[in-house]
Amino acid sequence: MRKLMYYVHQSLDGFVEGPNGEFDWAQLGPELGAYSMSLTERADLFLYGRPVWHMMSSYWPHAEAMNPDQHAIEFAPVWRRTAKAVLSTTLESAEWDARVIRAAEDVAALKAEPGKDILLTGGSGAAAALAELGLVDEYHVVVHPVVLGGGKPVHQATGRRTLRLAETRSFDNRTVLLRHDLV
Repeated sequence: MRKLMYYVHQSLDGFVEGPNGEFDWAQLGPELGAYSMSLTERADLFLYGRPVWHMMSSYWPHAEAMNPDQHAIEFAPVWRRTAKAVLSTTLESAEWDARVIRAAEDVAALKAEPGKDILLTGGSGAAAALAELGLVDEYHVVVHPVVLGGGKPVHQATGRRTLRLAETRSFDNRTVLLRHDLV
């Protein structure tokens, strides 16, 4: 069965976005960029909640022209060619080879399909819905050296679950990975 990996960036005080919805604080250095790319190599499906989908689909189709840094040059073609799914009850349709999934329970069927792993990126709403159902297998949380003082918490309230620490690691002398697996 495919694994569902949840990859998210958070502030030191536990927020995935700032008080005004901002996500201008995450810094992706070369080492973290390489780690991010290693996760995409494990996956053949990118999964998003609606808010993150809007952000990703407005940026990555033309990222190289907007920001010609190394990560954009490497990841943009991968994003364009990889199948995508959006977990949303309100989105009518999605471009860029993306299908809309209406219910978190339907992700179990995606996990049962043959293929590589599934990468859920960013956002906390979709992650909470999937975690509540026990569908998240791996948590890849990158902590950035910024205190936002409020915003959207990276983990929303769900039922209790036991995780096993699988890896800790620092990147670019500024961020720390906390990777946990579902037990």
